[in-house]
Amino acid sequence: MVSVVALASAIGITTAVISASPPASADQLSDARAEAAAITAKISDTEAQISTLTGRVEAAQYQVSQLDGQITASKAEMATDQAAVNKDQSQLRTQAISDYTNSGTSSQVTQMFSSSPNSAGIRSEYSSIASGNVSTTIDNLHTAQTKLAATQAALQGQQTQATATANTLQNSESQATALASQDKATLESVDTNIQNIVAAQQAAAAAAAKAAAAAAFNAQVAAAQRIQAAAAAQTVSRVGTSSATSASTGGASVGTVAVSAAVLPPVAAGASGAITAAESQIGVPYVWGGESPGSGFDCSGLVQWAWGRAGVGLPRTSGAQYAATTHISVADLQPGDLLFYGPGGSEHVAMYIGGGSMIEAPETGETVHITGVRTGDGFVGAGRVG
Repeated sequence: MVSVVALASAIGITTAVISASPPASADQLSDARAEAAAITAKISDTEAQISTLTGRVEAAQYQVSQLDGQITASKAEMATDQAAVNKDQSQLRTQAISDYTNSGTSSQVTQMFSSSPNSAGIRSEYSSIASGNVSTTIDNLHTAQTKLAATQAALQGQQTQATATANTLQNSESQATALASQDKATLESVDTNIQNIVAAQQAAAAAAAKAAAAAAFNAQVAAAQRIQAAAAAQTVSRVGTSSATSASTGGASVGTVAVSAAVLPPVAAGASGAITAAESQIGVPYVWGGESPGSGFDCSGLVQWAWGRAGVGLPRTSGAQYAATTHISVADLQPGDLLFYGPGGSEHVAMYIGGGSMIEAPETGETVHITGVRTGDGFVGAGRVG
């Protein structure tokens, strides 16, 4: 059978993957990037506001601490004044009693404290007592009480100021917290938006590349099949002409002409099961030498395991698998056939799943995935299991 790769070369078919056109979401990405830039600028402004608020909070906290000290001092002063008042009151009582006692028990002194202090002598005695030490004590008491009232008023003002400062501090802290929460939500929104756009772009690019690769591969196969058909027709024509000439010259009788062609083996039973098994491992990471479902596979480990699930045994390495399969033209590929790369298929193997796509465990850092068939990159041929 004529090699499809050779036929493709003869008619100038390339094996490179057609470059995918820009995804339809290119404008959306541009808009999203502009939006992200605007949000970033907003975040910068918010962070500047938070910095300013932090300074205000620190200043308010310092002011509160100062007021706390003043309030403590005022309370101490109030206690001192109150003690002075108590002392003066005690002194007044003691002195009054002393004055009363020292005045004797004469009717004049006694009557001074009665309900009818009307005589001039009683008033004179009262005035004499009041103008003495008792008068000085009362003055001291009034002075202490005035000072205490002033201290209490100052303390009340300081408490009011402290309350206002505390409220301002609380409002500043609340505002800073709200701004911080807003920034966090904005950052999360930006990150999510960017991740979604990138993921969508990657998915679109992968889908476009896969579709382009499948289209190129299918076009290549179709062209090769046309060339094969034309070559077969020419062979039939040459054989027919040769037979007719022989008959006209008395040669052997002409019978049915058979076209010599290699007989392809059928696709092995269980090919669909092998494909299903391989696809069940999509997303499993590549692991060199790996052959564990759900854990890790290398290229030949995946192929061996998938066909093993279908009841068909294959060698462990890609080179040995290439040697163990029937080599076929790419034009004759069927789902379940294998695609080999590198000298003697020793570098890589993948499984054809139809529609111009194949499944593979490519290399470290990647996972089992479906991609378009590659007939470049060291491609050496296809093999049929069976």
